[in-house]
Amino acid sequence: MGDRLRLAVGIMGNAASMLLYAAPILTFSRVMRKRSTEEFSCIPYTIALLNCFLYTWYGLPVVSNGWENVPVVTINGLGILLELSFVFIYFCFAPANAKKKVAMLTTSVILGFCVIALLSVFAFHDHSHRKILVGTIGLIASVAMYGSPLVVVKQVIQTKSVEFMPFYLSLFSFLASSLWMTYGLLSHDLFLASPNLVGSPLGIFQLLLYCKYRKNGFMEEALKRDAAKGWRKSEATDVEKPKEQLHAASAQ
Repeated sequence: MGDRLRLAVGIMGNAASMLLYAAPILTFSRVMRKRSTEEFSCIPYTIALLNCFLYTWYGLPVVSNGWENVPVVTINGLGILLELSFVFIYFCFAPANAKKKVAMLTTSVILGFCVIALLSVFAFHDHSHRKILVGTIGLIASVAMYGSPLVVVKQVIQTKSVEFMPFYLSLFSFLASSLWMTYGLLSHDLFLASPNLVGSPLGIFQLLLYCKYRKNGFMEEALKRDAAKGWRKSEATDVEKPKEQLHAASAQ
């Protein structure tokens, strides 16, 4: 019964994490449409990439005992593909100075993971010590991933707008962290449960912040639409005036 419950929670955690990793699709469709990264930050995606690398490695039999953490491997393996895609799109449409930052961060993440993986294999020869090493670093990366949307919190509070803090990223972050916290507790695995004890409250905080300032975002969008309509209307009026003057001149 306990194993079935753990597996069921793991499957739900997979679903929530898949939504979390896929949530930026809306953001990057906007980036591709506008051909600009605007004020969006690349930090959440590079940290999420590191988290996916670490927990995929953590769930593999090299670190874990057999295939006891299959749900962890499957979702984080998918996460690697998605986050790499997002980072690549960000790099393509970022300004020159931001491209350097993205390249440096991504290179550091990949090299850092390679060092950790090699160290866990050659420096330790049993699963328990490998899990401690990879799990401890993964714990830090997970807390950073769940807290990474907070890099825009200062901007949200100052501008009183949630335009650049995507709602679904915060929502699915909360759901995924809550489910994986439950999975970790059922598995008696503190390296899976601990980071989510932090991630769940952070997700709640982001949702509360969104609820507080979301009306301002809607008002800003309405003002932008009204301004665009006014501009088009004035442009049409300016076009009509010469026509009216021409008709008046021909009548004379």
